[in-house]
Amino acid sequence: MNGDPKLYELLKKLDIDFEYIEHPEAPTIKIAKQFWAGHDAKHCKNLFFRNHKGNQHYLVLLDCDQNMDIHSIEKILKQGKLSFASPERLMRYLGVTPGSVTPFGLINDKDHHVIVFIDSTLKNAERLSFHPCINTASLMIKKEDLLKFLDYCTNPYYWIDLY
Repeated sequence: MNGDPKLYELLKKLDIDFEYIEHPEAPTIKIAKQFWAGHDAKHCKNLFFRNHKGNQHYLVLLDCDQNMDIHSIEKILKQGKLSFASPERLMRYLGVTPGSVTPFGLINDKDHHVIVFIDSTLKNAERLSFHPCINTASLMIKKEDLLKFLDYCTNPYYWIDLY
């Protein structure tokens, strides 16, 4: 299976079942959507930001069909001026490259530095879809299992209303 072997070990340890889809590289939602056809999971867009000082990082999870601009997210999160984190920061905090951003990357955030914000519309989803730390596969898990995973990682996470 494509993805971080440590992730699959952890999912097994946490008793988190998943559906696995292997596909060609899918660094954008537009590309990935063609591989998700016929699956009942709510597919997520995952955005990784840093604050103006560069001393805090945020992972924002939202419905892949939502269009959000960074200024709207700044106003909602109330964390000051944000910018997309660099590829180096993505690797340092999540262990992923651009186009592979995923909450599963939190297994690499040993200091629990990243704060996670989840759009409240995802509360209505039964299953959610994310890359397994690489964009050549997707995993579909129950929403409750995402929360179990986040609780295990101990990064702070908050439900927010992006709309």
